Amino acid sequence: MNEVLLTGGFLSDEVRARLQANFKVRELPKLSSSLQQQSCENIGAVITTGHHGAGAELMDALPNLKVIACYGVGYDGIDIEAATARNIWVTNTPDVLNDDVADLALGLMLSITRRIPSAERYLREGKWQTQGDHPTTDRLTGKRLGMLGMGRIGGAIVRRALAFDMKISYHATAQKKDSPHQWAASAQELAEGCDILCAAMPATAATEKIVNAEVLRALGSKGYFINIGRGALADEPALVSALRDGVIAGAALDVFADEPHVPEELKKMENVVLSPHQGSATIHTRNAMGNLAAENVERVLRGEQPQTPVNNF
Repeated sequence: MNEVLLTGGFLSDEVRARLQANFKVRELPKLSSSLQQQSCENIGAVITTGHHGAGAELMDALPNLKVIACYGVGYDGIDIEAATARNIWVTNTPDVLNDDVADLALGLMLSITRRIPSAERYLREGKWQTQGDHPTTDRLTGKRLGMLGMGRIGGAIVRRALAFDMKISYHATAQKKDSPHQWAASAQELAEGCDILCAAMPATAATEKIVNAEVLRALGSKGYFINIGRGALADEPALVSALRDGVIAGAALDVFADEPHVPEELKKMENVVLSPHQGSATIHTRNAMGNLAAENVERVLRGEQPQTPVNNF
């Protein structure tokens, strides 16, 4: 019987039941630290996340591995080259999470411009009664939005931003010839021409720390940085300094460089909104992600091509 290895407890009961109906399911935390000491010959599939990842060492410990199914759209933690060299499929879960991530991106924009978390704390702490009205805030409508990344999620964010009469520009790995929005040749050029810089692109060697000190200075003292993509997209120490020193007005972050660890200085700042990597974290979407990962596993273990492959042979 084929076995499926999970690298964490992220799947819902519904998806686990689906997998357990056809496979023996094992979890990495329940195995010893050395997979070589385990009986791994029957493991044909691994379900992991971009954060947990899957490297060549894991693949070498599983001699009959056929598929690594990433639970999420970002697969930066998986060694694609090593998997392809070993004829192992890698899949991810695109599209099913676009709307929820885009919804949260807009929520983060509203939260930081209107200072919603700060205003709620102000009320809860009794300051409305003792100190009067909360300080006035910025507005979102009419802002210039610079999208760093214009893939499926970036496009979904833009469609929502247009309802707020926002003016759109973007920078991506390639210019979209059919896009009506203004193209910027670099992240710095994009930041110079926007009020809100929103990162929604994959983390790769080319995009690591693409939002650096120079980009933040270009965004300016009235600008906001939103990160809904990957923590690695931003130079986190430079971002902390920019927020502390007033180089930018504020930031709203759903992702961080070393999750789940968040710099203590960020936690103390009033011009920052923090979210614990919740972009896709609705019941509906997490089930859809899990079911798509399970579908990819089932197809490969039946000898078929997966539905959403990342690599090709």
